[in-house]
Amino acid sequence: MDLKNKKVLVTGGAGFVGSNIVQILLDRGAKVTVLDNLFTGNEELLPKHEKLTFIKGDVCDDEMIDRLVQEFKLIIHAAAKNIIISTKNPFEDYETNIGGTLKWLIACKKYGVEKFVYTGSASVYGNPSVIPIPESSAIYTLSPYAVSKLAGENYCISFYESYNLPTTVVRYSNVYGVNQDPKNPYCGVVSKFFEKAMADEPILIHGDGEQTRDFTYVYDTAMATVEALTNPKSIGNIFNTGSGYEVSINNLAQNIIDLVGSNSKIEHIDKRDIDNIRRRAVNIEHIRRVLRWSPSFTLKKGLESTLEWLNSK
Repeated sequence: MDLKNKKVLVTGGAGFVGSNIVQILLDRGAKVTVLDNLFTGNEELLPKHEKLTFIKGDVCDDEMIDRLVQEFKLIIHAAAKNIIISTKNPFEDYETNIGGTLKWLIACKKYGVEKFVYTGSASVYGNPSVIPIPESSAIYTLSPYAVSKLAGENYCISFYESYNLPTTVVRYSNVYGVNQDPKNPYCGVVSKFFEKAMADEPILIHGDGEQTRDFTYVYDTAMATVEALTNPKSIGNIFNTGSGYEVSINNLAQNIIDLVGSNSKIEHIDKRDIDNIRRRAVNIEHIRRVLRWSPSFTLKKGLESTLEWLNSK
């Protein structure tokens, strides 16, 4: 699909990943509208562009949803309560991540939306029995966040199967990079480690640090999301998006220390409530085969790009 002058709505578009999605859409000539309540988002992350419109609003606002869905046929639903907030307040998580998503899908069905892309999470796999994890892997939701993200996915696929609504799910895995502000208390571990390393302060790791994650550079994640929007082969599918490699938190911290040239030391502290996944690396063969997408950033290249951005701020 050629996006030139196509109208695209991105919920949560002022957030870390959302703002990167918006930039790619604008680069492809789309007319983009962002809906964000700025709870964790930041309007300053959005580029100044004549084809960009920002609306401050809540994704659970019935009147807002009805009005916007009538106007837009292409929607990327990236708004969600994150894992930290979800763990602290599961009911708020339920209202936004489940209830809000269902409201959008009902409106999309009502007004005949052409494509609805939902940003899911690899957290739905829990502690997997197979690494790298295929989309067909058993599901173990070990946090309220995982429960709500899975519910959103299930609603998307059920609306495709029951009502032929063109939906696609992309499951994100530990995204990092440009626009992940370390000053944001809800930012990911990569940004926090960089902040400490650049200040020569101790890098605190919860647990023994041997837990692994599949760290994905944000440009790759955003590109996969836009490809899911534009490629008709994506309809009715769930896709892992990741690097396909697992990296321990200890190794991540040491890589950042070495890259920065820091005098920081690694210190281990108590585990957190949300640190209940021991290993993660997702299998990305499905999205390679169907959408011809593959990541373009290695961890080394992604960390270098992240540092360059941090130094430019």
